[in-house]
Amino acid sequence: MAQVSSRESRRWAAYGRGALVALCALAAVLNDVATQGRYLAPVVVTVLVCGAALLVPRLRWPAAPLLVTVATAWWGTLLLPMLAVVLYDLAVDRRVRIAVGCAVAALGANLLGYRPTSLWTGQSYASTLLLPVLAVLVGLWLGSRRRLLLALAADVEHLSVEARLREEAARIAERSRIAAEMHDVLAHRLSLIALHTGVLATKSGALPAPVAERLGLLRTTSVEALTDLRDVLGVLRDPEATPNSAALTPMMREVGELADEARAAGQHVELITEGLPEDAPTTHRLAVYRIVQEALTNARKHADGAPVTVRIDYGPPTTLVEVTNPPGTPRTDTVGSGYGLVGLRERVAALGGHLNSGPAGAGAWRLAARIPHPAGIEENGTRT
Repeated sequence: MAQVSSRESRRWAAYGRGALVALCALAAVLNDVATQGRYLAPVVVTVLVCGAALLVPRLRWPAAPLLVTVATAWWGTLLLPMLAVVLYDLAVDRRVRIAVGCAVAALGANLLGYRPTSLWTGQSYASTLLLPVLAVLVGLWLGSRRRLLLALAADVEHLSVEARLREEAARIAERSRIAAEMHDVLAHRLSLIALHTGVLATKSGALPAPVAERLGLLRTTSVEALTDLRDVLGVLRDPEATPNSAALTPMMREVGELADEARAAGQHVELITEGLPEDAPTTHRLAVYRIVQEALTNARKHADGAPVTVRIDYGPPTTLVEVTNPPGTPRTDTVGSGYGLVGLRERVAALGGHLNSGPAGAGAWRLAARIPHPAGIEENGTRT
């Protein structure tokens, strides 16, 4: 859209320039006719050559300044408007010294030029001096304005690109975090499988031979899968994170602990929960934990002192979470990336859900997510 608008602007600018040069050429011919008209043909040829040099982009520098300066030095007032166009172009391109040189050369040499249209008559002193000066000043102003707009447009484009890169980095970081968390979950469950099958394998003497053989195979396979999982997904962990072999942080710490920590820090949190966390898949519980964590953090930053209401419904068939808070006092001593919601949207979208955030009326703020349960989960939370 911006490129189309820029092309339209350039096209209309070209139309305006063509109309201005044509008007200057017509005025030169009419002025010659009004004076004596004895040299109408040379004037028309000169005007056409100078006009073509002004309109053809490749001839605007240095052909146009040279031709128009020489023509103005001879024909005087007939070519003065075209000289003003040349001086304007030079000033826009920040060639002020050349513009002043062309003006001085044209005005000075015109003392020896065609007398009937000389610039140095009693009636033309004012326009002879005012028009070139005005053209240079307008060119300098518009050139500076154009460069400023281009610089601002470039800055906006750079900021837009930087914002997109930061947003993509936030998405990638969230995907890595999800993968690392699922690595912990799967590793935990595979460890349980290996543990229980190992216990059963120790009692193989009391079991039929085929069952004992299958248990041994199951234990060996689970241990190999656990090793492969650690090799493949272990690299997704934050290299600066401190290794911890304890139980999974998001799994062992439910949302209630987040609310307790926030209350201990002076934040007013009301937690309303429907259903049991076990009724929802593990990925949903992780998402709910991160959503509430981010919402409480944002509430502390942007609405300090305001009470926060957290509503969670673990379903099934849908996991729902909603965090709302009325307006409060923004804090200035906190610094954040500003892309936490981008990561949450990536996490919720990966689970097939939707996350909405925005004003909720009267200055309040609302963050809500809806995540459907996968097919095959019954009302009691077990898979069929």
